[in-house]
Amino acid sequence: MQRLAIVGTGLIGASVGLAARAAGVDEVRGWDVDPDALSVAAGREAVEPAASLEEAVADAELAVVAAPVAQLPLEVANVLAASGNGTTVTDVGSTKGAVARAVSDARFIGGHPVCGSHTHGAAHANGELFRGATWFLTPVAATDPERYRLLHGFVSSVGAVPVAVDPEAHDRLVALTSHLPHALANLLLNQAGASRIDGHEPLAAAGGSLRDMTRVAGANPRIWVDIFLDNADALGNALAEHRRRVEQVERALGEKDAGFLARWIGEASGNRRQMLAEAYEQPGALQRLRVHVPDRPGVLAGITQALGAERINIEDFELQHMSRERGGTLTLLVAGEGEAARAAGVLESQGYHVVVSAVIDE
Repeated sequence: MQRLAIVGTGLIGASVGLAARAAGVDEVRGWDVDPDALSVAAGREAVEPAASLEEAVADAELAVVAAPVAQLPLEVANVLAASGNGTTVTDVGSTKGAVARAVSDARFIGGHPVCGSHTHGAAHANGELFRGATWFLTPVAATDPERYRLLHGFVSSVGAVPVAVDPEAHDRLVALTSHLPHALANLLLNQAGASRIDGHEPLAAAGGSLRDMTRVAGANPRIWVDIFLDNADALGNALAEHRRRVEQVERALGEKDAGFLARWIGEASGNRRQMLAEAYEQPGALQRLRVHVPDRPGVLAGITQALGAERINIEDFELQHMSRERGGTLTLLVAGEGEAARAAGVLESQGYHVVVSAVIDE
């Protein structure tokens, strides 16, 4: 591909520009209604700034619309009107049904890179953001195979994994795997924050479970209000199914049904194993090392260098900070009991206390 246009130069749009340049796209032009956003993206060399939408999309082979989901139908329509027949148009919105219903032009193929970030704006753009990420594409019956091949090839070129899905099926899928978890994280944290138990503050006593389950709570409301409303039907159905399952657990607790609870936990264990199998070659072999670390510079570097020197591979890691005085807990994932024991020995020799456990209980 020689010419790419990016309409909307925030975090995702500018990251697409950086990734495209790294992939060898000759010309990446950008345009944004916010001149400051465009200036930042240009300063990052993610795009060459255009003076107008028409200038940005002129002769572009592909135009990527990176606008908020509530604005996508209008923005996509504007890009289609401003561009010629030689331009294929896609978007990067996290819902697909509304824009697919609003836009019938065969030049448009919806898209959604699944690569969330807690930052926003072109200043935080990263050309590696899409590396290994699923990038949903939503072709329809009227889609030109050549245009789909072009878009598929571009997505692959920036390191993402293109996956074709029906637009409505996409929205049901992300409602369950992304939007429902965000909604439940907000519910859990607000429930804990609104409660007092015999004068005790639940949030002050929060352990790892609540922290793990609410990591995505409080995400940018300017983005998530639109996502929730745009996908309200699918999210509402997911919440209704969730309510039905909560009622099942309530009945089991009321009836002291240990058999149901055991089967319920076992089913979750199997489903978690299946989910982890997508990310790790041998999820059953994963061992979790919990290490208490002080809050001081160089601690993480020292740990990773010590394990690297022993050729111990860290499959994943996470740091939960408690306070400057108490430090935090570093969780490392290592494959294999033997490797976990070696890693624990290395860290204990440096004075750390290490607790080892299996990620998946057999």
